[in-house]
Amino acid sequence: MHEVVARNSAGQGLVNRARRGIILSPLPVDEAQALILPKTKYARSGEVRIAYQVTGEGPFDIVMAPGTMSHLDMDWELPRRAMFFERFSKICRLIRFDKRGTGLSDRPTNMATLEKRSDDIRAVMDDLALERATIFGVSEGGSMACMFAATYPQRINALLVWGAQAKWIRTSDHPWGQTPEEYEEMMKMIEDDWPSVNYITGPGAGLGRHADPAAIESLARYMRAAASPSAVYAYERMNGEIDTRPILSAIRAPTLVMNRVGDPVASVDAARDMAMRIPGAKFVEYPGASHSLMLDDMDTILADISEFVTGERPSEVADRILATVLFLDIVSSTERAAQLGDAGWRNTMNAYYAIVRKELARFRGKETNTAGDGFLATFDGPARAVRCALAIAQAVKQLGIEVRAGVHTGECELMGDNVGGIAVHAGARIMAKAQPGTVVASRTVKDLVAGSGIAFEDIGAHTLKGLAGEWDLVVARA
Repeated sequence: MHEVVARNSAGQGLVNRARRGIILSPLPVDEAQALILPKTKYARSGEVRIAYQVTGEGPFDIVMAPGTMSHLDMDWELPRRAMFFERFSKICRLIRFDKRGTGLSDRPTNMATLEKRSDDIRAVMDDLALERATIFGVSEGGSMACMFAATYPQRINALLVWGAQAKWIRTSDHPWGQTPEEYEEMMKMIEDDWPSVNYITGPGAGLGRHADPAAIESLARYMRAAASPSAVYAYERMNGEIDTRPILSAIRAPTLVMNRVGDPVASVDAARDMAMRIPGAKFVEYPGASHSLMLDDMDTILADISEFVTGERPSEVADRILATVLFLDIVSSTERAAQLGDAGWRNTMNAYYAIVRKELARFRGKETNTAGDGFLATFDGPARAVRCALAIAQAVKQLGIEVRAGVHTGECELMGDNVGGIAVHAGARIMAKAQPGTVVASRTVKDLVAGSGIAFEDIGAHTLKGLAGEWDLVVARA
């Protein structure tokens, strides 16, 4: 019997993490990142050394088999990937490795067959003296994981598969995947233009056709570090020959197969077909037109994984505080940057950061997230937040720029050194209603600072994108 589940989209995320010894703080481009990585260890798989890292403490073990390429250290440099692995490590002991020929592992001249790649999983488990574990295969790693599950049933507690197909090339008896012509076109891309935008957004990495250019460039840098063009070509050539259909019926472990409905790499119908070939497998589909599991619904996916493995859904109790949030950004920053040029804009930005941080310190604000010209800060008092915003709006005018600011008070979820929740979303939406050089606040803020001497002007009720009802907003006056 097979179970099929469809998930709704959920989740949210702001990135500025500092937990479990991993510090990742988005900073201005001229400041260094502080980064403490987990220890990399090496397991022997024949004559090849396989690099792996362990994070988290339990209560169960998951060995994660990567896709075509990976890089253990660089996983912590991309904020979205770092967030995912950090959160994953809170529900289990997570064991990640770079398969041979990629990342930090040995890079032999000849790439490994699927059988040898699967044996790398066994080598890592042996090095950790693990008798059994849950195996999680992602993308091409799903093929590795299925092979391991069928070959070593005595060593697997459960099998998890994300974004995989039993066969990657379309044939008459498997109507999903790339056509032979599309496949050869992708191989030519790897030879001539590695890693091309088309490979990253389309059939290779599946980031999605509407991916942000900055995300594309970050992933391109990651992929160049993770594997050489020759290694990728060799692996993709071998991946084109994979067909795990004959072994799927031999898998006896509890199995969860997951896929996005619009995945440009792994067809949701092909993933469903693969699940149906594994006895008793459960299939869950998630919204989205990306191959990635590291989107805003990552907490839902991780909760589904935890529930499948343990039988219990993790409690979602979070630390919450009442705080005032302040959002800031520079008005028409793109146009201003074009006028000043790179060097002039960099100098302006450095001066802008200095002004904002000086005022935050003066009014006891805490900087919790910085991205480009945007700031998110929290305060333990709404009056200080408003006065800080007014001071910044006035001070930055000397730089030839204007900011807009949004202030709201509400219950926030603590996320390490960051905050989240509806109050944070509201603050961002309120800022979007501000005119250049103005500070807009919610009615809640105005009511809480009564008697402070701060003047406000009502600007009426507004709808805020993604939030229910109408919100009464005010403009603060110096």
